[in-house]
Amino acid sequence: MGKNDTTEQEQDSFANANGEDIVDISGDSASLNAEDETSEPVAEESEKDPMELLQDELKTKDDEIIELKHEFLLHKAETENFKKRLRKEKEDFSQYANEKILKELIEINDNLERAFSATNPTVASMKEGVEMILKQFHSLMEKQNVEIIEALGKKFDPAIHEVLSQMESDEHEENTVTQEFSKGYQLNGRILRPSKVVIAKAPTKQKPEDSDEDKSSQGEPPSSE
Repeated sequence: MGKNDTTEQEQDSFANANGEDIVDISGDSASLNAEDETSEPVAEESEKDPMELLQDELKTKDDEIIELKHEFLLHKAETENFKKRLRKEKEDFSQYANEKILKELIEINDNLERAFSATNPTVASMKEGVEMILKQFHSLMEKQNVEIIEALGKKFDPAIHEVLSQMESDEHEENTVTQEFSKGYQLNGRILRPSKVVIAKAPTKQKPEDSDEDKSSQGEPPSSE
Protein backbone atom coordinates (compact mmCIF):
# COMPACT_ATOMS: atom_id res chain seq x y z
CA MET A 1 0.00 0.00 0.00
CA GLY A 2 1.41 3.34 -1.01
CA LYS A 3 1.62 6.63 0.81
CA ASN A 4 -1.31 8.21 -1.03
CA ASP A 5 -3.55 5.32 -0.26
CA THR A 6 -2.69 5.71 3.37
CA THR A 7 -3.64 9.42 3.28
CA GLU A 8 -6.99 8.74 1.65
CA GLN A 9 -7.77 6.09 4.18
CA GLU A 10 -6.87 8.45 6.99
CA GLN A 11 -9.21 11.10 5.56
CA ASP A 12 -12.03 8.58 5.24
CA SER A 13 -11.53 7.38 8.74
CA PHE A 14 -11.47 10.98 10.04
CA ALA A 15 -14.68 11.81 8.21
CA ASN A 16 -16.36 8.65 9.42
CA ALA A 17 -15.27 9.41 12.93
CA ASN A 18 -16.91 12.86 12.82
CA GLY A 19 -20.01 11.66 10.94
CA GLU A 20 -19.50 14.15 8.10
CA ASP A 21 -18.82 13.86 4.40
CA ILE A 22 -15.84 15.57 2.90
CA VAL A 23 -16.82 18.28 0.39
CA ASP A 24 -14.71 18.56 -2.67
CA ILE A 25 -14.18 22.29 -3.36
CA SER A 26 -11.86 21.86 -6.25
CA GLY A 27 -14.72 21.94 -8.77
CA ASP A 28 -16.36 24.99 -7.11
CA SER A 29 -13.18 27.01 -7.34
CA ALA A 30 -13.01 26.35 -11.03
CA SER A 31 -16.61 27.45 -11.56
CA LEU A 32 -16.07 30.70 -9.59
CA ASN A 33 -13.09 31.55 -11.72
CA ALA A 34 -15.18 30.96 -14.83
CA GLU A 35 -17.95 33.28 -13.57
CA ASP A 36 -15.44 36.05 -12.85
CA GLU A 37 -14.11 35.78 -16.36
CA THR A 38 -17.59 35.97 -17.95
CA SER A 39 -18.91 38.81 -15.70
CA GLU A 40 -16.49 41.44 -17.00
CA PRO A 41 -17.83 41.51 -20.59
CA VAL A 42 -21.44 41.82 -19.30
CA ALA A 43 -20.55 44.93 -17.27
CA GLU A 44 -18.88 46.44 -20.27
CA GLU A 45 -21.92 45.77 -22.44
CA SER A 46 -24.27 47.47 -19.89
CA GLU A 47 -22.44 50.80 -20.17
CA LYS A 48 -24.04 53.09 -22.83
CA ASP A 49 -22.22 55.16 -25.30
CA PRO A 50 -21.89 58.85 -24.15
CA MET A 51 -23.43 60.00 -27.41
CA GLU A 52 -26.50 57.88 -26.76
CA LEU A 53 -26.81 59.35 -23.26
CA LEU A 54 -26.52 62.86 -24.69
CA GLN A 55 -29.19 62.13 -27.29
CA ASP A 56 -31.52 60.83 -24.57
CA GLU A 57 -31.02 64.01 -22.55
CA LEU A 58 -31.64 66.17 -25.62
CA LYS A 59 -34.85 64.30 -26.35
CA THR A 60 -36.01 64.84 -22.77
CA LYS A 61 -35.26 68.56 -23.03
CA ASP A 62 -37.06 68.79 -26.37
CA ASP A 63 -40.14 67.21 -24.81
CA GLU A 64 -40.00 69.72 -21.94
CA ILE A 65 -39.65 72.63 -24.38
CA ILE A 66 -42.67 71.42 -26.37
CA GLU A 67 -44.73 71.19 -23.19
CA LEU A 68 -43.65 74.66 -22.01
CA LYS A 69 -44.43 76.11 -25.44
CA HIS A 70 -47.90 74.60 -25.29
CA GLU A 71 -48.50 76.11 -21.85
CA PHE A 72 -47.22 79.50 -23.06
CA LEU A 73 -49.57 79.52 -26.04
CA LEU A 74 -52.44 78.53 -23.78
CA HIS A 75 -51.75 81.38 -21.35
CA LYS A 76 -51.30 83.79 -24.24
CA ALA A 77 -54.70 82.85 -25.66
CA GLU A 78 -56.31 83.31 -22.23
CA THR A 79 -54.69 86.75 -21.90
CA GLU A 80 -55.94 87.84 -25.32
CA ASN A 81 -59.46 86.69 -24.48
CA PHE A 82 -59.32 88.59 -21.19
CA LYS A 83 -58.22 91.77 -22.99
CA LYS A 84 -61.08 91.41 -25.46
CA ARG A 85 -63.62 90.98 -22.65
CA LEU A 86 -62.18 93.97 -20.80
CA ARG A 87 -62.32 96.13 -23.93
CA LYS A 88 -65.92 95.08 -24.57
CA GLU A 89 -66.93 95.86 -20.97
CA LYS A 90 -65.25 99.26 -21.23
CA GLU A 91 -67.13 100.06 -24.43
CA ASP A 92 -70.42 98.98 -22.87
CA PHE A 93 -69.73 101.08 -19.79
CA SER A 94 -68.96 104.19 -21.84
CA GLN A 95 -72.13 103.70 -23.89
CA TYR A 96 -74.51 102.94 -21.02
CA ALA A 97 -72.87 104.66 -18.03
CA ASN A 98 -75.49 107.43 -18.06
CA GLU A 99 -78.44 105.07 -18.43
CA LYS A 100 -79.72 105.57 -14.87
CA ILE A 101 -79.52 109.37 -14.87
CA LEU A 102 -81.07 109.56 -18.34
CA LYS A 103 -84.09 107.59 -17.14
CA GLU A 104 -84.69 110.19 -14.44
CA LEU A 105 -84.21 113.04 -16.93
CA ILE A 106 -86.85 111.43 -19.15
CA GLU A 107 -89.30 111.59 -16.24
CA ILE A 108 -88.53 115.29 -15.77
CA ASN A 109 -89.07 115.83 -19.49
CA ASP A 110 -92.44 114.05 -19.22
CA ASN A 111 -93.53 116.46 -16.48
CA LEU A 112 -92.45 119.46 -18.56
CA GLU A 113 -94.46 118.21 -21.52
CA ARG A 114 -97.51 117.69 -19.31
CA ALA A 115 -97.18 121.25 -17.99
CA PHE A 116 -97.06 122.74 -21.49
CA SER A 117 -99.85 120.54 -22.81
CA ALA A 118 -102.28 121.58 -20.05
CA THR A 119 -105.40 123.32 -21.36
CA ASN A 120 -106.10 126.83 -20.09
CA PRO A 121 -103.38 126.81 -17.42
CA THR A 122 -103.38 129.60 -14.88
CA VAL A 123 -100.28 131.42 -13.76
CA ALA A 124 -100.58 129.81 -10.34
CA SER A 125 -100.88 126.29 -11.76
CA MET A 126 -97.96 126.86 -14.12
CA LYS A 127 -95.83 128.15 -11.27
CA GLU A 128 -96.77 125.19 -9.11
CA GLY A 129 -95.90 122.76 -11.91
CA VAL A 130 -92.53 124.41 -12.54
CA GLU A 131 -91.72 124.31 -8.82
CA MET A 132 -92.48 120.58 -8.70
CA ILE A 133 -90.25 119.95 -11.71
CA LEU A 134 -87.48 122.04 -10.16
CA LYS A 135 -87.67 120.01 -6.95
CA GLN A 136 -87.50 116.83 -9.00
CA PHE A 137 -84.43 118.13 -10.80
CA HIS A 138 -82.72 119.11 -7.53
CA SER A 139 -83.47 115.66 -6.14
CA LEU A 140 -81.79 114.13 -9.18
CA MET A 141 -78.67 116.26 -8.65
CA GLU A 142 -78.49 115.27 -4.98
CA LYS A 143 -78.58 111.60 -5.94
CA GLN A 144 -75.63 112.24 -8.25
CA ASN A 145 -73.74 114.09 -5.46
CA VAL A 146 -74.01 117.40 -7.31
CA GLU A 147 -74.01 120.35 -4.90
CA ILE A 148 -74.83 124.02 -5.42
CA ILE A 149 -71.97 126.38 -4.58
CA GLU A 150 -72.94 129.02 -2.05
CA ALA A 151 -72.00 132.47 -3.31
CA LEU A 152 -74.16 135.36 -2.07
CA GLY A 153 -72.63 137.10 0.94
CA LYS A 154 -69.53 134.93 0.76
CA LYS A 155 -65.97 136.13 0.41
CA PHE A 156 -64.74 135.91 -3.16
CA ASP A 157 -62.90 132.65 -3.85
CA PRO A 158 -61.26 132.38 -7.30
CA ALA A 159 -61.43 128.58 -7.07
CA ILE A 160 -65.25 128.53 -7.10
CA HIS A 161 -66.30 132.03 -8.23
CA GLU A 162 -65.96 133.82 -11.55
CA VAL A 163 -66.10 137.61 -11.31
CA LEU A 164 -68.13 139.33 -14.00
CA SER A 165 -67.85 142.84 -12.56
CA GLN A 166 -67.17 144.90 -9.45
CA MET A 167 -69.52 147.34 -7.79
CA GLU A 168 -68.75 150.02 -5.25
CA SER A 169 -70.57 149.43 -2.00
CA ASP A 170 -70.61 150.93 1.47
CA GLU A 171 -72.76 148.09 2.82
CA HIS A 172 -70.42 145.19 2.04
CA GLU A 173 -66.80 144.47 2.72
CA GLU A 174 -64.46 144.54 -0.22
CA ASN A 175 -64.42 141.34 -2.35
CA THR A 176 -67.75 140.18 -0.95
CA VAL A 177 -70.18 138.60 -3.44
CA THR A 178 -73.15 140.94 -3.78
CA GLN A 179 -74.91 139.46 -6.82
CA GLU A 180 -75.07 136.06 -8.51
CA PHE A 181 -75.84 135.84 -12.22
CA SER A 182 -75.67 132.03 -12.41
CA LYS A 183 -75.25 129.35 -9.79
CA GLY A 184 -72.15 127.23 -9.57
CA TYR A 185 -72.11 123.45 -9.12
CA GLN A 186 -69.58 120.90 -7.90
CA LEU A 187 -69.46 117.11 -8.10
CA ASN A 188 -67.77 115.36 -5.17
CA GLY A 189 -65.64 118.45 -4.59
CA ARG A 190 -64.76 118.95 -8.26
CA ILE A 191 -66.03 122.16 -9.84
CA LEU A 192 -68.50 121.55 -12.64
CA ARG A 193 -69.16 125.24 -13.14
CA PRO A 194 -68.07 128.24 -11.04
CA SER A 195 -70.58 130.76 -9.78
CA LYS A 196 -70.71 133.89 -11.95
CA VAL A 197 -70.84 136.79 -9.54
CA VAL A 198 -70.46 140.50 -8.87
CA ILE A 199 -68.25 141.49 -5.96
CA ALA A 200 -68.07 144.65 -3.88
CA LYS A 201 -65.22 147.09 -3.88
CA ALA A 202 -64.46 150.07 -1.71
CA PRO A 203 -66.02 153.35 -2.87
CA THR A 204 -63.72 155.84 -4.53
CA LYS A 205 -62.81 158.62 -2.11
CA GLN A 206 -63.60 162.10 -3.48
CA LYS A 207 -60.94 164.76 -3.12
CA PRO A 208 -62.08 167.66 -0.86
CA GLU A 209 -62.47 171.06 -2.60
CA ASP A 210 -59.76 173.62 -1.84
CA SER A 211 -60.80 176.42 0.56
CA ASP A 212 -60.50 180.16 -0.25
CA GLU A 213 -57.52 180.48 2.09
CA ASP A 214 -55.69 177.71 0.25
CA LYS A 215 -56.47 179.32 -3.08
CA SER A 216 -55.27 182.79 -1.93
CA SER A 217 -52.06 181.28 -0.61
CA GLN A 218 -51.51 179.74 -4.02
CA GLY A 219 -52.18 183.11 -5.74
CA GLU A 220 -55.61 182.13 -7.01
CA PRO A 221 -58.55 184.54 -6.68
CA PRO A 222 -61.14 183.50 -4.09
CA SER A 223 -64.39 182.17 -5.39
CA SER A 224 -67.16 184.76 -5.61
CA GLU A 225 -70.45 183.86 -3.99
